[in-house]
Amino acid sequence: MRKKKKRQVFENVEVIDAGAKGKTIGKAPDGRVIFLTNTVPGDIVDVQTTKKRKAYFEGTAIKFHTLSDKRVSPQCQHFGVCGGCKWQNMGYEHQLFFKQKEVENNLKRIGHLDLPKIDPILGSKEQYFYRNKMEFSFSDSRWLTLDEINSDEEITDKNALGFHIPGMWDKILDVKKCHLQRDPSNAIRLATRDFAIANGLSFFNPRHQHGLLRTLMIRTASTGELMVMIQFYEDDKVKRELLLNHLKETFPEITSLLYVINQKQNDTIYDQEIVCFNGRDHIFEEMEGLKFKITAKSFYQTNSDQAYELYKITRQFADLKGDELVYDLYTGTGTIAQFVAQKAKKVVGIESVPEAIADAKANATRNQIDNVDFYVGDMKNVFNEQFIAENGVPDIIITDPPRDGMHKDVVQQILNVSPERVVYVSCNSATQARDLALMKDMYNVVKVQPVDMFPQTHHVENVVLLEKKK
Repeated sequence: MRKKKKRQVFENVEVIDAGAKGKTIGKAPDGRVIFLTNTVPGDIVDVQTTKKRKAYFEGTAIKFHTLSDKRVSPQCQHFGVCGGCKWQNMGYEHQLFFKQKEVENNLKRIGHLDLPKIDPILGSKEQYFYRNKMEFSFSDSRWLTLDEINSDEEITDKNALGFHIPGMWDKILDVKKCHLQRDPSNAIRLATRDFAIANGLSFFNPRHQHGLLRTLMIRTASTGELMVMIQFYEDDKVKRELLLNHLKETFPEITSLLYVINQKQNDTIYDQEIVCFNGRDHIFEEMEGLKFKITAKSFYQTNSDQAYELYKITRQFADLKGDELVYDLYTGTGTIAQFVAQKAKKVVGIESVPEAIADAKANATRNQIDNVDFYVGDMKNVFNEQFIAENGVPDIIITDPPRDGMHKDVVQQILNVSPERVVYVSCNSATQARDLALMKDMYNVVKVQPVDMFPQTHHVENVVLLEKKK
């Protein structure tokens, strides 16, 4: 039998900082770091450990002696259970402070970079209801509260439509109101849930893989257009159309009403056929007069207003005069490429997802942009000497990789090409710092601009301008 781990209690621990992944930091009496999940910097608490490692502890505050002056009351009733907005209990100005601090620390400690003065982080005008895409999961065995578990009453309403409980893949929190996406998102989710229950439509059971209803996706565009997609597990035409017709009649403002039948083990849709039940199979986003077609499978920055600010900063850092060849690495659906194209001689975009490149090409045609070319393939394989010989040596490279950052071969190829300027857009300043460290012998970091795309969370974007050393 495994020996039961002894949990320690540390008294009067001062929470001194915010760390990675939304956790806060205290110090144990022996000097080891304690990563906490339910505190705000400035709190003084008693901590019960949940994990012990050689260099650190993980723990939870079980008693609060002093509450931080950085605290605010969370707006969402699900705060503390739902894992989506972990910083709702911290004032927004303090969120921005710790995000900026994280960027600076990562660039200095991981990258060991010589930095200019970092511009103040650009906060979001909207701190709630800013997301344009939300995905919710159905479950026939919802997350139960402690009061429900300890109650003698039989629990009959076990259906849920909401979010996964952190660390529990098969437990779903039934969300009453989410503060991340503007109306009619909450109304659509609740109407879907209530109609399904009233009409005996079964909710999915992920453990045993059965049930009709699997996921609900809602997209809201800055143009006012609206996409709703239901993912079904069982292929039952009568029940499927019963629900879809209800949504069509109840919410006539839905531009694109879609469904997919997915009987895989996982609920990813990228290899699934999307069926348009009513309206168009897409909606449009718009930015500076440019229109971008968004399908169910499209990637688009989930905060439309801040995406515009991010792209303006990227364009400003590129400082285009009109005669440059620009490479846009990890171009996605080509939004940045098209956003900067009017200021460049030509833009070449590369992306690994074929559907994204198809969207990029279609968007460029729609926007009457003829100085962009898009190519599909794995970046480390496509971005090679032959590609450069065929497309030209870039004057400027814009790169916006996923959270893992750039493959070392891609970094090396940028160094081989050695453009005058590199604009590095990142959603993870730690991997960005790692990549920049590989480039610091050839490039100076000239500008750094953090951007807050996701208020109430620890996530932060960062844009860095590199200029080749003379």
